[in-house]
Amino acid sequence: MKKKLALFLTGVIVLSLLGCGRTQTTADVPTQDETVSDTDDTDTTETVTDTDQETQPGTETSSDPKEEAAQEDPLSQYKLRELFASHGMKVGTCLTTRMFKTKKSSEFLTSQFSSVTMENAMKPDSILDKKASQESGDLVVSFGADMIKMLDWAKENNMAMRGHTLVWHSQTPEWIFYEDFDTKKALVSRDVMLARLTSYIKQVFEKLEEGGYLELFYAYDVANECWMEDGSMRDSKWKQTIGDDYLWQTFNIANQYAPESVDLYYNDYNEQFKTETLVNFVNTLVDENGNYLIDGVGFQAHLYTSDDLDEYFQTVDALAATGLKVEITELDVCLGKYQGYLPDTEENLQEQGRYYYNLIQGIFQRVDAGTLNMDALTFWGYSDSMSWRSEAHPLLLNALNQPKYAFYGAMQIREKAGFTEE
Repeated sequence: MKKKLALFLTGVIVLSLLGCGRTQTTADVPTQDETVSDTDDTDTTETVTDTDQETQPGTETSSDPKEEAAQEDPLSQYKLRELFASHGMKVGTCLTTRMFKTKKSSEFLTSQFSSVTMENAMKPDSILDKKASQESGDLVVSFGADMIKMLDWAKENNMAMRGHTLVWHSQTPEWIFYEDFDTKKALVSRDVMLARLTSYIKQVFEKLEEGGYLELFYAYDVANECWMEDGSMRDSKWKQTIGDDYLWQTFNIANQYAPESVDLYYNDYNEQFKTETLVNFVNTLVDENGNYLIDGVGFQAHLYTSDDLDEYFQTVDALAATGLKVEITELDVCLGKYQGYLPDTEENLQEQGRYYYNLIQGIFQRVDAGTLNMDALTFWGYSDSMSWRSEAHPLLLNALNQPKYAFYGAMQIREKAGFTEE
């Protein structure tokens, strides 16, 4: 497990520093997906080489360079996208422009993943143009250069996409809720905010279609992190201006402008502590004929190795029983527990490998049995060095982009996933 993968690392170690940014948290919200902007273009590329390349006595070397490379590079032997496809699922990662800045890094992404979610570039504060909005008197959606670059890359590489996110209390500019888009003035009325919300959602889907990108999307997080663990609705500006029915209004509007090919999701964190709240909530999202306005529920799945998987699957099963789709949207598994991280010892990493193995196995079993309608699972990055919780070593590869027990756990390779058979 600790052998350096020299041939592979020279090409892709740059990925470990070019990935998804960190998530900012608050004391009472341990697992939000509010992220740091990825607009910093500072080149932090590093290369790791194997300094111990002498052939040991009695060791035979392969005469075939390709065979030798494959032996040293398990990531060329095991493909997440192939495993998940065998269960009828996509597998994805969060995405920034820096993650595909080299040919090698781009090839790594396309070899392992079949779906991507932009980390920041599609969030409200990245696509709403204040100056243009003030000039026009209506909200104006403008796609930034990074967003276009990622859309083009996904299109060129036949990569499916999840949209993330339209309505959120965070990373949403305050000015959209005020008269004349001026925070020094009063909050707008319910009718004005509903009109702005309608225009905003309509423009997003229209602009994606005009650019020839809409066909890339199979899912969209319409609303994100709107419920608290105590069952109360978060007191956001959306709620203050529109009212308690703002989420119903949001999904109703999204249904009018999103094509049938794009599933509409509600996405949240700490989902295992919100089971009853989420079940009750989605059952309110119906039209006058009783038809769902929502297609699925996204579980961020920011987990810890101390979390009880049986309890977690109770939440999965409860939401699956509604008949809606369920997706894992931001998966990572920290060593230890909330506010109690553990060091990356061999024993702890093995426990993490077993956790990933059991989690993915439980998902596959339910999908294959037809009791869970899950068509995609997304990891929130893949290398510990790129994680927003890097100090807890939550992802599949270590800081040197070497596969951990966690990678083999996700790949369902039991003998390499940290199990010690008796």
